[in-house]
Amino acid sequence: MANKAQVIKSLHPRNVHNHGYDFEQLMHVLPKLSQFVRPNPYGNLSIDFACAEAVKTLNAALLKLDYQIEGWDIPQGFLCPPIPGRVDYLHYIADLLAVKGKVPKGARIQALDIGTGANGIYPLLGIQCYGWQFIASDIDPQSIANVATICTSNPQIAAKLKLVQQVDTNAIFTGVIGKNDRVDVTMCNPPFHQSLADAIAGNQRKQTNLARNRAKKHVQPQQTGANSTLNFGGQKAELWCEGGERQFLTNMINESRIFKHQVLWFTSLVSKSENLKPCYNLLAHCGADTVKTIEMQQGSKQTRILAWSFLSPTLREQWTKCRP
Repeated sequence: MANKAQVIKSLHPRNVHNHGYDFEQLMHVLPKLSQFVRPNPYGNLSIDFACAEAVKTLNAALLKLDYQIEGWDIPQGFLCPPIPGRVDYLHYIADLLAVKGKVPKGARIQALDIGTGANGIYPLLGIQCYGWQFIASDIDPQSIANVATICTSNPQIAAKLKLVQQVDTNAIFTGVIGKNDRVDVTMCNPPFHQSLADAIAGNQRKQTNLARNRAKKHVQPQQTGANSTLNFGGQKAELWCEGGERQFLTNMINESRIFKHQVLWFTSLVSKSENLKPCYNLLAHCGADTVKTIEMQQGSKQTRILAWSFLSPTLREQWTKCRP
């Protein structure tokens, strides 16, 4: 029986998940996963991706097997991120920071994750993949506390991670970037929806699509005792904000001007392609020197990274030469 999925050619070349999941190894490092693994109609081992507990357990196994991260967990109802797509963002950001084709590794790089969530996935992966230092901020104290708990099982991560609770609901960078901080790159996965109702409707569409796919493949849903219809897979700060993704990006770009001399590259995921043009116009108005859009695709999902810098190429070169 084949235990690996087909090669996912759209992932970044350095992404270790290009050849799918080795469920035999995953169950070996985290035996709990075995209760969710079943052969799919094609004869490959898999899980029911509509089952929240199965997906969370798969994530914990992937992080342990491929990134040596122990004890990863999130409270019920918080966003459970897809690992291959999240690490893709990091690999493309590493390419953005590369000097003469050489990807930077080690504590000389300082990254900032805006809205790290209870999963803390970007700093966890970034530290383990590249050895960078991270600042991770979130407005939700429970999210910050959960990432801190994960760090207690991973001292090598705790040594390179600074957690900051954002106390100002109207700020993104202010109160997080200190006056003496120099940040090589900021990262963000903005809230997608513009209201709770929009988030609920999106979750219902997702559940309907997953159920339809199960029916096509004759897969029986896995029961865990939890009411998945009440689990939106994310809290308010993770899923929605007033004005949705476009307004969040607008706020981020406007505030980034304040820190234009302290940050080499600002970046953010942009889920909706129609939000790019307003961002380009605003960045031109704000005086950004360089703007880049990096296209990404994971399976059928298309997304992109918007990156901008207020520093000229000469100043960016000087920045990299002056890293400690």
